[in-house]
Amino acid sequence: MQSFILHKVLLLIAILMGFFLQSQVQISGKVNFKNKGAQEISVTLKNTYEGATTNSEGNYTFSTAEKGPHILVFTNPKFVEVEKEINIAESNLTQNIDLKEEISEIDAVVISAGSIEASDKKRATALLTPIDIYTTAGANGQISSALETLPGVQKIGETEGLFVRGGTGTETKFFMDGNLVNNFFGNSIPGVKSMDRLNTSLFKGNVFSSGGYSALYGQALSSVLVLESIDFPERNSVDIGISPIFLNAGFQNVNEEKTKSFGISAGYSNIGLMTKIIKFNNGFTKAPEGFGTNFNFRLKNKGGGILKYYGSFDANRIGLQEESLEPDVDFDQTDLKGKNTFHNLSFRQKFGKYVLNLGSSYTYNSSLINLRNSLQNVDFNRNTIDNEGNYFNAKGIIERKINKISAVRAGLEWNKTKETTRISLAPSPYEFKDAISSLFAETDLGFSNNLSAKIGLRSEYSSALDQWNIAPRFAMAYRISKNWTSSLAYGIFYQNPESKFFGPNVLDYQRAEHYILQVQKSSEGRSFRAEAFYKSYADLIKTKFLDYRDIAVKNKGEGFAKGLEIFWRDKKSIQDIDYWISYSFLDSKRDFQNYDRSLYPSFAAKHTLSLVAKKFVSTWKTGFNMSYTYASGRPYYNFRPDNEGNFFLGNNGKLKDFSSLNFSFNYLPNLGKKDAKSFTVLVLAINNVLNQKNIYGYNFSADGSRSRAVLPSANTFIFIGAFISFGIDRTEDAINNNLQ
Repeated sequence: MQSFILHKVLLLIAILMGFFLQSQVQISGKVNFKNKGAQEISVTLKNTYEGATTNSEGNYTFSTAEKGPHILVFTNPKFVEVEKEINIAESNLTQNIDLKEEISEIDAVVISAGSIEASDKKRATALLTPIDIYTTAGANGQISSALETLPGVQKIGETEGLFVRGGTGTETKFFMDGNLVNNFFGNSIPGVKSMDRLNTSLFKGNVFSSGGYSALYGQALSSVLVLESIDFPERNSVDIGISPIFLNAGFQNVNEEKTKSFGISAGYSNIGLMTKIIKFNNGFTKAPEGFGTNFNFRLKNKGGGILKYYGSFDANRIGLQEESLEPDVDFDQTDLKGKNTFHNLSFRQKFGKYVLNLGSSYTYNSSLINLRNSLQNVDFNRNTIDNEGNYFNAKGIIERKINKISAVRAGLEWNKTKETTRISLAPSPYEFKDAISSLFAETDLGFSNNLSAKIGLRSEYSSALDQWNIAPRFAMAYRISKNWTSSLAYGIFYQNPESKFFGPNVLDYQRAEHYILQVQKSSEGRSFRAEAFYKSYADLIKTKFLDYRDIAVKNKGEGFAKGLEIFWRDKKSIQDIDYWISYSFLDSKRDFQNYDRSLYPSFAAKHTLSLVAKKFVSTWKTGFNMSYTYASGRPYYNFRPDNEGNFFLGNNGKLKDFSSLNFSFNYLPNLGKKDAKSFTVLVLAINNVLNQKNIYGYNFSADGSRSRAVLPSANTFIFIGAFISFGIDRTEDAINNNLQ
């Protein structure tokens, strides 16, 4: 009886299943992208659980009992979602579809020829971040010094500036939140290199372009460094720094909503104590001494717009005495008193698809240099050089997004310069005035996630030159494979002659033309890039010695620079060690300023190699940092003026190779302590551990018969300091951001 009932049930189930299967319809088809089958595309009936995924050939098939009008949905993160209306009847249905690529800001290839970007932006090619700068041994927390470990940047120790790809230090310009920063470095005297004025902690990121840079920037023959300040502090904090050479303190206050903040800091430095402990090569009569203070505030409106202000003031003094190279003179003495104030204001607001950026900056700089000779403690040949400069910059940019990776932007910029130089031995003061008006436009074109381009145009008018220029810029990038990309860049770049060279003669813009080709591979924890470049110079100034200074007489100079650069960074291959290696080969010649012929520049090394490594040992609460830099010997020249002021080459030769091994150690005693009220970092840094006797050049007597080497201030320098923060625990940053 039971078997009979079971038989009937099974028979009923079979009949129902047969009826159900008979009523189902098969939906199939092929999904294509650029006439090829696309795999792993999800195909579903909207608002049901029925569907399938395409195979390697792009085919799909599934069955459904649904009837009537429905929507078939095709989805994959790499492609634009497609919805197709269908009508399911009694017969099987075939539906083919062609997909379009989903343009993604994250997946899109980034144009990186000539530039290294490090910031918190989604599209950043993160190769060097602010925390890296602090933990690069030998950089002393200076942005410019850390950049000297990157490809294309020369290791120059006798004067300030970024010397990039065969260019002078003045061929690199600096920007803060889009505004020009004049006098980025402190006041100094010949042979003593000054430091950066702006603190690295101000910034959340930077874009360093060694060539082929955007049309948004100008007046730089070689490169630009664009610094982006932080929007708001993490929280309220008080910071103190103590060392034998400086004392500084500051605080930041921010409300809970992070819509307004303000802060102030001040610092005093004096290396007088260190001159008694460490042997210095300079004969300081007044050890370098400085005082500085700064103030900042930030406001965010209800529409998300941010207004940021930063202002600073600093003053410094230095005195130097050296044995004279001239007969009947015992010593040459130089004293400097400098002061500087800088103000930077920026505003950014989004209006729908438009973004407005407004900004301005103002700089006042004063440098008073007293010169004199002495013989048997009697001073004579006194001279003073008193220079005052006022610099104003204003800039406005409007940007419109076209899609996720395409945009167009345009704007204008105005720079005003007024300088007065008084030389006591000269018959009259020298005054220089200039106003540069600039117009620019640029578009980002994202053709696909694998191909993008940037086209720009910039035009400038200088009142000092009474001329316009026009400078086209072009760059493009192509993704070769998943991890490999290629970029190329081209551009024309103009720069006025330096103000100190202006005289009675009519001058023109100096001109450079850049050609750059790059390949780059980026994968998790590793970055590799190789870049070849060619840069031609035209209309460089030529100078004569008149009225106690070099004066430009014509734009007949020319030159070139070409080379190959390689950069490799690896955080993955060696456990808990982050390191990078950079190598630059440079070939260059130029005939400019006081050169009497085309020569290899005295500020350029043919081969430069840098190695930077970092490791943090959590159990020891200590970070270990190392850097090594090698540069082949640079040439040196002694150009002397004849009776008519024309320069001719006298002494010349080649310096020995430069090398320096640096170490630094960071100890974090509060690491792992809960509810700590203060967070401390203790630092020990040693520059040039092996005490290499490096030489930066030579000074010569007036007749060229005697010379003296230009040396670092100290062959080996030791720094000890403590940095204490009340309110922000930065120990996690130390680990997560590779403070190692």
